[in-house]
Amino acid sequence: MSINRVTISGNLGRDPELRATASGMQVLQFSVCVNERRKNQQTGDWDDVPNWVRCTMFGNRAESVSRYVGKGSHVTVAGRLRENKWQDKQTGQNRSTLEVVVDDIDFTGGQREQQPQQQAYYDDDCPF
Repeated sequence: MSINRVTISGNLGRDPELRATASGMQVLQFSVCVNERRKNQQTGDWDDVPNWVRCTMFGNRAESVSRYVGKGSHVTVAGRLRENKWQDKQTGQNRSTLEVVVDDIDFTGGQREQQPQQQAYYDDDCPF
């Protein structure tokens, strides 16, 4: 038996990207920063180390959610892990990435345009 279930909570690193497939299905992609506490061996202090998690939502909910969240929004997502594999067109190397396919999302605040400026950790150099 295997269980594929994940729940993460963190802040969006940039505005989500909404697109549609050729068949018209809505796809929302965003990245969430989840900090990990690590002890710095040199100083003895505890540091927050960011981990960026790619998340994807599908269907009508994806379009609705895109209106409510933006860069810096705090969310809690629950879903399942999925590995995407492809071959790099330039180098021919096999590549892969792990993402969360979101089944459920919770967020605070009103619509995106009405949200107050939040104190959030996000990185303009977010790779996602």
